[in-house]
Amino acid sequence: MRKKRVSLTQHLIEAHRTSHNIPEALRLLLEVVGRACKTIGSAVGKGALGDILGSTQTENIQGEVQKKLDILSNQILLESNEWGGYLGAMASEEMETIHPISNDYPKGKYLLLFDPLDGSTNIDVNVSIGTIFSVLHAPETGQTPSESDFMQPGSKQVAAGYALYGPQTLLVLTTGNGVNCFTLDREMGSWVLTQPNLMIPEDTSEYAINSSNYRFWHPPVQRYIREMQEGATGLLGKNFNMRWVGSMVTDMHRILNRGGIFMYPADTRNPSQAGRIRLLYEANPMAFIVEQAGGAATDGHNRLMDIQPKRLHQRVPVFLGSKNEVARITRYHSEP
Repeated sequence: MRKKRVSLTQHLIEAHRTSHNIPEALRLLLEVVGRACKTIGSAVGKGALGDILGSTQTENIQGEVQKKLDILSNQILLESNEWGGYLGAMASEEMETIHPISNDYPKGKYLLLFDPLDGSTNIDVNVSIGTIFSVLHAPETGQTPSESDFMQPGSKQVAAGYALYGPQTLLVLTTGNGVNCFTLDREMGSWVLTQPNLMIPEDTSEYAINSSNYRFWHPPVQRYIREMQEGATGLLGKNFNMRWVGSMVTDMHRILNRGGIFMYPADTRNPSQAGRIRLLYEANPMAFIVEQAGGAATDGHNRLMDIQPKRLHQRVPVFLGSKNEVARITRYHSEP
């Protein structure tokens, strides 16, 4: 008998019947984000044939040289979501300030934040990259949202997810009732539920970190990595493998499927910068997904989703993944 295929739309409708937390406006928003990710995935798949490889001569607000595909992906998400009537404003890692919805369109009750192309340094070498997004409630005043309206802790997220553009194009999504993975059926053009209720193992023997920065890390992180490298004869009593792609979406998807811990700690290179990962566009949505899958997410001291944002492009250290290893490195930060 042919296995029943569940589309993204069917899943969202049925989930609302159970949880009552996915009203029509939110469902439409998530469907449109999904369609935008299909478009971005198609552009990524064309590569040099679509003349989208290489860098531009511009920098984003982070001071990073933008890739052609960074700009294209950002524009696709803006144009796809502007006119639907379910958003009050958007914010992107690629833009200095927020993007209010034009007065030509009705205003909605949600705010959308996104990193349009995570891991874009990998574009030109054909390594998997992705899109990360987060949904918040807009203010109920009916007025045009301001930057301050985006300053909500991650615990206030309504939904979060990411698309992964790899051998398969995937969409991973949470609305606060578990984590589900959809695969793009390229022939039919539809997202199909392929991995319901993803769960991260509590223990792991894999870690993801850029070890070339070891000399800049603070002592708790150096201690933790040193213990992992000591292997079965060391304090932790088992061997660990390191995996590092350099695209947060790709590394986190591996961890979501088979366990692990992703680390991008603070270091001594720039003492005025608390970390490298953007709180609103990367850390919060990934933390929401990880916690919904049974994992943990901290900045080394506090739960990531409890942090009160102060700036639109605020950065933080991150430790995300298997619960017991995140607890260990977080404990090391509080010890002498």
